[in-house]
Amino acid sequence: MGYADVSSFGRRDYQTPNIDRMAAEGMKLTHAYANSAVCTATRVGLVTGRYQYRVEVGLYEPLGNGARVGLPPGHPTIASTLKQAGYGTALIGKWHVGDVPQFGPTKYGYDHFWGFAPGALDYFTHRVGEPNSEPGLWDGEVKTEEHGYLTDLIADKAIHHIREYSGRKQPFLLSVHFNAPHWPWEGPEDEAAALKGGMSTFEAGTIATYGAMVRQMDNAIGKILKEVDRNSFSKNTVVVFTSDNGGERFSDTWPFTGKKTELLEGGLRVPAIARWPGQIKAGSVSEQACMSMDWMPTFVSMAGGRIDPAFPTDGMDLTAALTRGAAPISRKLFWRYRSNAQRAMLDGRMKWLKINDNQFLFDVFADPLERANLRRKQPDVFERMVREYAEWDATMLREDLVPFSYSFNSQQLADHYTPGGGRGATGPGAGKGKAKQAK
Repeated sequence: MGYADVSSFGRRDYQTPNIDRMAAEGMKLTHAYANSAVCTATRVGLVTGRYQYRVEVGLYEPLGNGARVGLPPGHPTIASTLKQAGYGTALIGKWHVGDVPQFGPTKYGYDHFWGFAPGALDYFTHRVGEPNSEPGLWDGEVKTEEHGYLTDLIADKAIHHIREYSGRKQPFLLSVHFNAPHWPWEGPEDEAAALKGGMSTFEAGTIATYGAMVRQMDNAIGKILKEVDRNSFSKNTVVVFTSDNGGERFSDTWPFTGKKTELLEGGLRVPAIARWPGQIKAGSVSEQACMSMDWMPTFVSMAGGRIDPAFPTDGMDLTAALTRGAAPISRKLFWRYRSNAQRAMLDGRMKWLKINDNQFLFDVFADPLERANLRRKQPDVFERMVREYAEWDATMLREDLVPFSYSFNSQQLADHYTPGGGRGATGPGAGKGKAKQAK
C-alpha cells in the first residue's frame, strides 16, 4: 500500500472514511517505515520485534512458494510474548513467514490462525494462481475452503474472534492481515472474471479496480471497529493500521519517489495510525520515526509483559510518543535489499542511499522526493553514515546465505535512474546489470 493510498494521508480519487475515522480519533504517524520494501522481510520484523536480517527467513525478499524455511523453533514472537502475559492470540489473513503447518503461526505463539501462507491468493477462488491450482486457505493447521471475497472473509473471522474474547473476558492480541490491496487486482464485483482466470496476471488491473479494493478493505475495517465498540472494548483496546511495504503499480506514494522493492521513501514509508480513546489524543500527529518492529516492544510494554533478554528487541517502545505526545527522538534505522545492491540508513532527517555503485545523501524532511544529493555538500555526514552502516551490517546475517528471490521492480528501478543526482539522465541509481530472476 502506498503512503497516500488512504484519504487521510492524501488519496484524492476516493475516500476511506473508516480508516480516516481512526486518524480523527487517534494519531497519525507521518514518519512510519516498513522494515523492508517487501512483505516477508517486514513481517519477520513485525512478529519478532527485531531486524529481519537476524534470522534466515528474513533474508528472503520475499519468501517463494515451497521454500522450506521459517522462524527458528522457539524463537519469541509478539504473540508468544503476550501469551505469557495472559493474552489470547490470533492471526487472521496473510502470514508469509513460512509454510503451514511446518512454519505456521500456531508454531510461534498464536492460539488461532485462519488465513494463508504465501504472498497472495486470488480473492475469489482462494487459490495460489489459476482457478484449478491448490487451495490456499488454512484453519489452524488444516486446509479449508470457503466462498466469498477474501477481504470480507478476513473481516468476518476477525469479528468472530472479538466476540469469543468478549465472552471469555480475556485480553487479546488480534493480528488482522488483509491481502488487499496486493495483487491480483480484483475488486468485490470481479468474481466472474476471476473465475475465468483472466485477472491472475500481473498485467491485469486498473486504478479503478485498485480503488475498489482499498474501499472494500476500509469497509471491512469499519465492521471490525464497530465490533470493538459494540463490545465496549474501545477504551481499553489499541488499534493500529499500517502496511508492510510501500506501494505497487496503482499506488499513490506522494510526496515520495519509489515503489515496492525500492529503498527510496516510496518503497519504505507507509501510512500508520494508532487509536486508543482516552490514551492517545484524538486528531494528533507525530513525526516520530518508527518501524514495523517497534510494535512488539510497544504492545508488550503496554500489556506489562517482558521481552526475552536472550532476544533483545531492535525496536523502540512508542508508548510515550503515542500516549503523551512526546517529542520525536532521533533514531538510526537501517535497510538493505539485494536487488541493485540497495542499501539505506536513516539518521534523524538525513538518509544515506546506495543503489549499485551510486551513493546519495538526502534530507528527507526538506526533500522528501529525494532529488537533491547532498553528498558533496555534507561529506562528513555522508562518510560517517557509510561507516556506521558498515558497522551495523557486520552484525547481521550475510544476505548471500539464501538464494536471490525475484524482484519484479528491480530492472524498472535501474532503467528509471542513471548516475548523477536528479531524474532521467542525472537520477539516483545506475541500472548496471539486470536483476536475476528466480527460476
